[in-house]
Amino acid sequence: MTSETRVASVEELETGFQRELGTDRWSAAESAYALAVRHRDNGDWDTSREWVNQCLLLLEGFPSDTLEDVATKRMSVGGVQLPAYLHDGVVRDRFGDGA
Repeated sequence: MTSETRVASVEELETGFQRELGTDRWSAAESAYALAVRHRDNGDWDTSREWVNQCLLLLEGFPSDTLEDVATKRMSVGGVQLPAYLHDGVVRDRFGDGA
C-alpha cells in the first residue's frame, strides 16, 4: 500500500491536521473532512460533528466560484476517500443539514 491509501489512525490524522493547519489550510480542510468521516464511521457522532464544523470553518476562507476552486488536491487522506470537490454544500450533503 502507498502512504496515500494506507489507513491511518485517528491520532495520525489529527497530527497531520495540526501540521497542515500551520502550512496548508486547504490540506487541513481535507484532513478535517477525513476526520469527520472516520469518527462518523466509528459511531462517534459528537466528535464527527466537531470535525465537520472545523472543515466548514476552514472552507469559508477559500473561494468557491469555480470547480477549480473547490477541487480536492488528494484522492484520499489516511485511507478516507475524498469527494472530487470539497465545499460547504458537499459537506452538508454528506453529513446532514445539522452540520
